[in-house]
Amino acid sequence: MSDVEQATVRRVTWRLMPFLGLLYLIAYIDRQNISYAKLQMVDALGLSEAAFGLGASLFFIGYFLFEVPSNLFLHRVGARVWFARIMASWGVVTLLLAFTPNATAFYILRFLLGVAEAGFFPGVLYVLTLWFPARHRARAVGLFMLASAVANGVGAAISGFLLDQGGTWGLAGWQWVFLATGLPAILLAPAVLFLLPRSPDSVVWLTVEQKAWLANELAEPPAHPAAEQGHALATLRDRRVLLLCLVYIGFPLAAYGLSYWLPTIVRGFGVSNTVNGFLNIIPWTLVGLALWVVPRHAAGFRNQIWHAAGPALVGAVLLVASVIVDGVVIRFVLLSLAAAAIFAGQPVFWTLPPRFLSGARAAAGFAAINSVGNLGGFVAQAVVPAIRDSTGSDTGPMVFLAACLSASALGVLAVERMLPRARAVE
Repeated sequence: MSDVEQATVRRVTWRLMPFLGLLYLIAYIDRQNISYAKLQMVDALGLSEAAFGLGASLFFIGYFLFEVPSNLFLHRVGARVWFARIMASWGVVTLLLAFTPNATAFYILRFLLGVAEAGFFPGVLYVLTLWFPARHRARAVGLFMLASAVANGVGAAISGFLLDQGGTWGLAGWQWVFLATGLPAILLAPAVLFLLPRSPDSVVWLTVEQKAWLANELAEPPAHPAAEQGHALATLRDRRVLLLCLVYIGFPLAAYGLSYWLPTIVRGFGVSNTVNGFLNIIPWTLVGLALWVVPRHAAGFRNQIWHAAGPALVGAVLLVASVIVDGVVIRFVLLSLAAAAIFAGQPVFWTLPPRFLSGARAAAGFAAINSVGNLGGFVAQAVVPAIRDSTGSDTGPMVFLAACLSASALGVLAVERMLPRARAVE
């Protein structure tokens, strides 16, 4: 890299990624706190595992229905305004979950939480296309997704501790989980309006030379200009977008299926809620390391696709192995490594849409792929508990997750061959 490229990318990374990562950390904690609240809420609301899983999964239906409209609004009004709205609304809904009186209210609030958060993750992916040249995006997405690993680790420790605080001020432990995780989103919402930069041209921390270099890099025409014509919603009819929607499903399905069940599996080891939370820091630490290492290794290759498909295939093998081996320690080790493998390839996956989409079409494409793919989260939290209830063991759920993850890995390899060639590493 030239000196100006190195300096520009470093400065953009340090100015942008820590704050975006903090926002995603809060979002992911609010999304995943249900896996810990579940340990007490199932009995408190009088639900079966399958019924609770259905309610938890309604988040993804709201997310699916409002993801594309939300990202198109972001493209129109700007990331600062829209991200602030998203954070404030999901924080309020999370607080309301603390006072869920019955199953019906729980179902409604989980759906509304999906509506509130819709557009945040794909919105950030779109924003990164406005700040990072193509060859640096996998690493940027990897840094952003590191927040999800930190969130799971921090959320595990906090939620496990909060579950054991039942009785404080007359509130149950599961209520404290929602109160303590919803408030930060509301408090951070105003900060988004002041701290998130509008565009590279508007900041004072890039020099004129750096702005010129970045503008020139980001102005590179698409490999197939015809693909950029037409209304943004026409993106939803693009065969490549539809196929990416389909193959992405297995990644969130495996990720949410594993993260949803890990606290329950660890509880089977006979540990307290607090110890359960701290043990769950281990897999998410490994996820963080994988999200740091794999995108950086991929950056040295013109064709990075095996850095997306390879870890997924490894993760599938580890999921199956975890229910074959004997001993809780080795089982936990295999599940921890599986978590790292499931997440490791996703930053590279998200470099595929910008190879043939830009502008409003990229915003719509990111939202469509993420919204349809996250229906895998619905399947994970609705179908997987039903498989567990019907089989009475963890084998069925893990084999199901592994099969879906393998299908997605093979699908990514097939779809990538239909896309314009990636730009050579310089």
